[in-house]
Amino acid sequence: MESMAGEYESKIFAVKNNDEFVAIANDVFQFQYHNNQVYKQWCDRIGVNVASSLALHQIPYLPISFFKSHTITSTLFKPTTIFESSGTTTTINSKHFVKDITLYKKSFNTTFKAFYGDIKDWCILGLLPSYLERNNSSLIMMVQELISESKHPQSGFYLNDLDLLFTTIQQLENAQQKTLLFGVTFALLDFAEKHKLPLNYTTIIETGGMKGRRKEMTRSEVHAILKESFQTNSIHSEYGMTELLSQAYATSNGKFICPPYMKVLLREEDDPLQILQKGRGVLQIIDLANIYSCSFIATEDVGIVYEDGSFEVHGRLDNTDIRGCSLLVV
Repeated sequence: MESMAGEYESKIFAVKNNDEFVAIANDVFQFQYHNNQVYKQWCDRIGVNVASSLALHQIPYLPISFFKSHTITSTLFKPTTIFESSGTTTTINSKHFVKDITLYKKSFNTTFKAFYGDIKDWCILGLLPSYLERNNSSLIMMVQELISESKHPQSGFYLNDLDLLFTTIQQLENAQQKTLLFGVTFALLDFAEKHKLPLNYTTIIETGGMKGRRKEMTRSEVHAILKESFQTNSIHSEYGMTELLSQAYATSNGKFICPPYMKVLLREEDDPLQILQKGRGVLQIIDLANIYSCSFIATEDVGIVYEDGSFEVHGRLDNTDIRGCSLLVV
């Protein structure tokens, strides 16, 4: 089965349509069922028929909380890195044991190019202070790699120096340089309060996260403040998490779009086994790049999935841990 995974790696980023996605998803399901002990136990408890080809809504989704209590790996391996969720001092953090970091890099680079084009056209800035303060953040690795690949001399991270960030963005705006600013929510709001300037060549990508620094706000409230402060028509968002290797982006209207190797479904809040293709409910993620972990994850994020596969995130289920990307329900 290990050889099947190797063949699969070359196919995931070439998915072109839903039929191909479903076919590969079934291959991955079989691979993970037979090589992931925790996932197999979950599937057996549910009673799924593993001998037949399954529709996406029939594949079991592993509760994301298992990443806090179990080691979730498909096959046995020594991880090249271990990503850990942000959480708080009173919560248990999720851990994602990554076999091959090149899969993660291939995933976020492919997704970035699909949404934003050639990385070398951009200056990449990171305002991610809470994430920079620890060494095992998947978001920091992604932005760090994008900074390096952009090769722009002013690309870089800004921990708490909002004045230097303001000066840098002014210089980039004056040079008419296309710029992406990845920012955690509370830090972007701090920046917006201290500095106001019109952004014509700079795109803000908020990654969520109050981390107890501010009162929780809806994404639309956050975006309204940022739009006013920076006199821009749109604020972009990135949806990713420790347990995934793929990301979705929202470039307008707060609707996230998945890359071809990622899909979002829903489950009923009061029936975790009732999976829906669209509507309102709790998000279920299929991340085909996550082959050596688990590609089928039942999140605790509440949202809407639309007919075209785009989705919104409105918050978390009640009584779940507050994590770095939490936003309240609209």
